[in-house]
Amino acid sequence: MLHHLSLGIADIERAVVFYDAVLAPLGYVRVWSDLRPGETNQAVGYGIPGGGDALALKHRPDGQRPPGPGFHVAFAAPDRQAVDLFHRAALQHGGRDNGAPGLRAHYGPHYYAAFVVDPDGHHIEAVFNAAI
Repeated sequence: MLHHLSLGIADIERAVVFYDAVLAPLGYVRVWSDLRPGETNQAVGYGIPGGGDALALKHRPDGQRPPGPGFHVAFAAPDRQAVDLFHRAALQHGGRDNGAPGLRAHYGPHYYAAFVVDPDGHHIEAVFNAAI
């Protein structure tokens, strides 16, 4: 249904370091970059290697605010270890814990996820939802 999602980011350099680190364990990479230090309207896109972007980060230094309560972005993980690595990388790169890796039985018997808040206040999740 969705082609891609864009998030407004106050500090694009900080965001690129954060998202490069947290998305790598999930198998996602930066698929395009429009980084021009000191200029406006910079952006980057993330997706599967060789594909298009599914997530775009747009530099919005003035007035950038994350969406309100109830909104978050969930990234598919290839396995539980990737969820653990996503969470660890997030905390090491300026993210805040919003739910340590673990089973979430209220979402389903195999729903293994971790929740963090990125440096700009966006709520993100990594999830693996399959029997092992």
